[in-house]
Amino acid sequence: MTETWALAALWLGLALVATLLSIWLRVATALSEIVVGILAQLAIGAALGQAILGTGESWIKFLSGTGAIVLTFLAGAELDPVVFRKNWKEASAIGLVGFFAPFFGCTAVAYYLLRWGPQASWLAGVALSTTSVAVVYAVMLEFGLNKTRYGKILLAACFVNDLGTVLALGIIFAPFSVKTLVFAGGSAATLFVLPWVTPRFFKRYGDRPSELEAKFLLLLLFGMGALAAWADSEAVLPAYMIGMVLAGTVGKDHSLIRRLRTLTFGLLTPFYFIRAGSFVSVPALVAGLGAFIVLLAAKMATKFVGVYPVTKLFGAPRRDAMYTTLLMSTGLTFGSISALFGLSHNIIDQAQYSLLIVTVVGSAVVPTLIANAFFFPHRHLKEVTQDADAPQGARLKEAES
Repeated sequence: MTETWALAALWLGLALVATLLSIWLRVATALSEIVVGILAQLAIGAALGQAILGTGESWIKFLSGTGAIVLTFLAGAELDPVVFRKNWKEASAIGLVGFFAPFFGCTAVAYYLLRWGPQASWLAGVALSTTSVAVVYAVMLEFGLNKTRYGKILLAACFVNDLGTVLALGIIFAPFSVKTLVFAGGSAATLFVLPWVTPRFFKRYGDRPSELEAKFLLLLLFGMGALAAWADSEAVLPAYMIGMVLAGTVGKDHSLIRRLRTLTFGLLTPFYFIRAGSFVSVPALVAGLGAFIVLLAAKMATKFVGVYPVTKLFGAPRRDAMYTTLLMSTGLTFGSISALFGLSHNIIDQAQYSLLIVTVVGSAVVPTLIANAFFFPHRHLKEVTQDADAPQGARLKEAES
């Protein structure tokens, strides 16, 4: 166990450094954790060997995966059903164009400019069509925008965008089978009964030091995650849907949400974001710098061409439209999943995989830094209620200044 404890100390040490950097530099913690992951694999890996970080250890994979699942669930739980019903046209339009524009645009760039094969090009289009719910939600929470109407519409648009990515990956590459039907049926049944069962179960047995609510939710997330993995889907998809259907109950239990945030951001997401950054190969980036710039520019340009006009169509001011477009240009979870799927099924080779991973992680960092530095929509912070669980009040004051 000595090596395990030492490795855990190393990762949490990196997480602490990333948090300090986020405070000093006034950037979202998720971004600083990704950057720390890149630097750690470059510096520590070069000095002591790549294995020293233990990114392939099963328990690190588990904590990282759990971080992605719970973070995605929390993002779904933040959706306000009333706001979504009133603004479903705007959220759906932004999400759909945020998927289709880069899907076709990046596919064309990979095929015609980079000379990738047809299947590899379609895979690149899928991987770069995503919007990272994990990154967007982390940024929303960091600055308090998750409590605003604007933030809730943006999170809903992220879900629509990534739903398109998941469906495209499944329709184009994954075979439709009996497992797919079982997963769809099981998900539909679960999502149907949860809004009725959960509040009654919590009312009768909850509100105890044993944290029954957290155990119940984790059971759901792990169980549906296992069913999704068995059906060749991804665990984060049912997690987001569970969060959405429970937004009206669990999402309004501020004390429970706060406890889940503490678990998620204190322990789980550092493993997820740092591990994501550690997959960036700097030598591969240098070797394929031209292709990396082309793919990243293609993703951001196609998102801009698609999303920005739609936001203006719905009356968004320029600053809001730019901020929405840039955050919709981020990618991480589903982009990495799509790239790994392509590699494991021999759709892309190792060099193409490394290039896509670097581009996906780059899209998590570059657009978000630009958005927060130049286009942060300060006016929406006036909507933030000063309740007991308002996240990082000091950061809100900094954002307003």
